[in-house]
Amino acid sequence: MTEIVRKMGDCKTYISTYRFLPTSKSRDSRRTSSSPGEPSVEDDEEGHLIYRPGDWLQARYEINGTLGEGTFGKVLEVKDHQSANGQTIALKVIKNVEKYREAAKLEINVLEKLTEKDPNGIYLSVRMLDWFDYHGHMCIAFEILGLSVFDFLKDNGYQPYPLDQVRHIAYQLCHSVKFLHGNQLTHTDLKPENILFVSSEYMIEQIPKRVSSSRSRHKQKKEFKRVQNTEIRLIDFGSATFDHEHHSTIVSTRHYRAPEVILELGWSQPCDIWSIGCIIFELYLGITMFQTHDNREHLAMMERILGPLPYRLCRRSKTKYFYHGRLEWDERSPAGRYVKDNCKPLKRYVISDDDETRELFDLISHMLDYDPSVRITLKDALKHPFFDRLPMEHRVPPGRAGAEKYNSCTLFNLRSSSPAPHPMQTAAQYYW
Repeated sequence: MTEIVRKMGDCKTYISTYRFLPTSKSRDSRRTSSSPGEPSVEDDEEGHLIYRPGDWLQARYEINGTLGEGTFGKVLEVKDHQSANGQTIALKVIKNVEKYREAAKLEINVLEKLTEKDPNGIYLSVRMLDWFDYHGHMCIAFEILGLSVFDFLKDNGYQPYPLDQVRHIAYQLCHSVKFLHGNQLTHTDLKPENILFVSSEYMIEQIPKRVSSSRSRHKQKKEFKRVQNTEIRLIDFGSATFDHEHHSTIVSTRHYRAPEVILELGWSQPCDIWSIGCIIFELYLGITMFQTHDNREHLAMMERILGPLPYRLCRRSKTKYFYHGRLEWDERSPAGRYVKDNCKPLKRYVISDDDETRELFDLISHMLDYDPSVRITLKDALKHPFFDRLPMEHRVPPGRAGAEKYNSCTLFNLRSSSPAPHPMQTAAQYYW
């Protein structure tokens, strides 16, 4: 059984003749009055463009419906009547709000530079096809893609991805972000929602009996959806930052935020690598590693899962979360009990004592090293033994194998016991 999954939103159907909304005069035009006889351009109270299926933009893009909505605006499915075959594409329509408009301009700048550096799309960033300013609404046209890896996971009842698919997705993500880092760019908002499948068609399969029910948030079902093609694209460069640009104090979505960001110690490319470690964990287990919305609780979760924060980092931080270089945290409080009940040492999340699983958790642990200066680089991550089992046809470019082997400490034996940690030890040393 094969189905095509597409996120269309809640679109109303209208029976009417097509409307040609007023054409924006130039890419730099702002909101203007409509010409006599033309429909007016209207926004709702939140700044979203008011439209309906069948409307046209720029006398080129015919609106079919809504693909999704976010704080920035909406993504529409449109037909491009100037393309050779009337191609269906995605059009991101930004709210007519200054801060979102400026963020969109920054994203366009990044996407143009990425296209210049990677015209053939080898490095898997989403491809921008066109952009224009439609009466105050920045509009960006993209190739149409499938569901995000998060939405597919959610629609699948949080049934984790099979390990071979986790490997392929993680490999592509590392490959794509390594390209950004090589061009002095930090994405800063890596999360499952910003990783889209090229196609989210799937097959229905039986859940293997060996899969533990602890890997899902919900009661196990007998069947699950297996995505047929795990090829991905990286999206949402609205917060991407070049090395020479101003670095905001706080970046990244909460659950994927690196400790150096929370501690306000400054950040650079390694904060993306921390996010990738959290993402790989989530794909494999179907649960978010750090399910919290509070900084102190977030740090407590880190210590519960990864071991004590290094004393030197705590002393450097000017935040209010520490006393004499130690996290101030009451384990007997309601929040303390919540962390204790919902988090456990990283090695206890392992559900299978085999080489593949050991390699996976070894890679995750190196990505979640507290110290960004010694956190694994993506160049080394791609040489990690976890990716040795990746089929040649899944490598990018296809068939290319790593010439060098990963240079690391011996992989952790899941049956062995770990010595008591020293406060200066890294997460990888502590658990692996």
